[in-house]
Amino acid sequence: MVLRATGAFEIEMRTGDAELEGAANRHDFTKTYTGDVVGRGIGVMLSGGDPSEGTAGYVAFEIFHGRVHDAEGSFMLQQFGQMTGGAQRLHYEIVSGSGTDELTGIAGTLDLTIDEHGHTFELDYTLP
Repeated sequence: MVLRATGAFEIEMRTGDAELEGAANRHDFTKTYTGDVVGRGIGVMLSGGDPSEGTAGYVAFEIFHGRVHDAEGSFMLQQFGQMTGGAQRLHYEIVSGSGTDELTGIAGTLDLTIDEHGHTFELDYTLP
């Protein structure tokens, strides 16, 4: 059965040194999650392109430590973002085999909304 957890997060981004001969910007980040998902995420993002022109892309890995509903543990999220003509496409997926403790075996996807209220999400997931 697929379960749904909803919530929000606040993010703190720090720009690191450029990667890939200066073609990619590195960003380290920390997230604080609230709602059905409570905890902390830390991650690294690489981005390229020209966001000021509405064309860019990024990839990121994040490790989450905390609670999803009543289950405690950790898991990794893999993120892919693309901006073309100012329109964004985002995809978040739980990395297979990354769950620990009560989150061992977790699988699923996260749907992110960014608007005037900040970052809100729906996490659709399964646990064995």
